[in-house]
Amino acid sequence: MRIGTLQRRTGVSQRLLRYYEEQGLLRPHRQPSGYREYSESDVETVLNVRSLLAAGLSTTTIADLLPCLTVGDGRLIAECPELLVDLYRERDRIDSNIRDLETARRALDDVIATAPPDVVRAVAELSANG
Repeated sequence: MRIGTLQRRTGVSQRLLRYYEEQGLLRPHRQPSGYREYSESDVETVLNVRSLLAAGLSTTTIADLLPCLTVGDGRLIAECPELLVDLYRERDRIDSNIRDLETARRALDDVIATAPPDVVRAVAELSANG
């Protein structure tokens, strides 16, 4: 299938599909004319890439992980032990980021809690009018 068909089937822009190719996430066959030719498995790959990106993984990490992933019952399955090491590391990184964000939110809540009542009323009025 051509890139436009892959775009329609996955909902991912052609520009982003080309970026995935640059990052080694997709390897379409090139026709002599230079046109990219995608396979049915590329649809699944793009959807898997989107899932992994949504989980917070970088394209570099995803490129390393894809060869060790299969799909079963609509879920990604880790097939290589070294993949699990990387996934644990990524989960730990995400957990650390969550802790940092929670700390930042608590700091903001502390500052917000010091606002005088007239400032809180002014914000409520702005929110109601805006």
